[in-house]
Amino acid sequence: MLEVEAINVFYGQVPAIRDVSLRLDDGGILAVIGANGAGKSTLLKAIAGQLRTRDGVIRLDGEDVSRSAAHQRARRGISLVPEGRRLFRSLTVGENLMTARATRRKGPWDLAAVYEMLPIVAERRDRRAGDLSGGEQQACAIARALMANPRVLLLDEVSLGLAPAIVGQIYAGLPAIRAQGTAILLVEQDVQQATRASQDVQCLL
Repeated sequence: MLEVEAINVFYGQVPAIRDVSLRLDDGGILAVIGANGAGKSTLLKAIAGQLRTRDGVIRLDGEDVSRSAAHQRARRGISLVPEGRRLFRSLTVGENLMTARATRRKGPWDLAAVYEMLPIVAERRDRRAGDLSGGEQQACAIARALMANPRVLLLDEVSLGLAPAIVGQIYAGLPAIRAQGTAILLVEQDVQQATRASQDVQCLL
């Protein structure tokens, strides 16, 4: 369903990732691991359309989306939870979630569904995102991405800097996401967490 074939991404003249390929099946889960600076976050940004690839091909359902803009890829079903969350800090949690409806994609994820899967988000729905703890912000960022009803959910370092209990809650929700037909591409430094959650693991060197 998602195919990445021999892509290269550069920052100016400096290579960030070279000749990276992967395949993610419909409803599957793949973890990408590697050291700091290996290009994991760059890979997700390239798939989401936030960074241009110099070479290679990115396909969604067999269609080349390599030159599509980020908003076009979101409307086709690619949704990124970025490292650092990037919420609208002055908006409430509920308002942040509603921004994802701009994709106008149909699917199982609406406010009721994400509130049921992530109760902490429901409890904080009327609070400003900037007032949330790190774990609460991460849960909100995941809920916002789901509100776009993605075919592919890209998760970038969801456990970074969070308490183990919060990380456990987030990972416990992944089977419910996949049960709705959403494939997950997971970037993670915590190798144990990644291997427990994923069917397949790919390492960037």
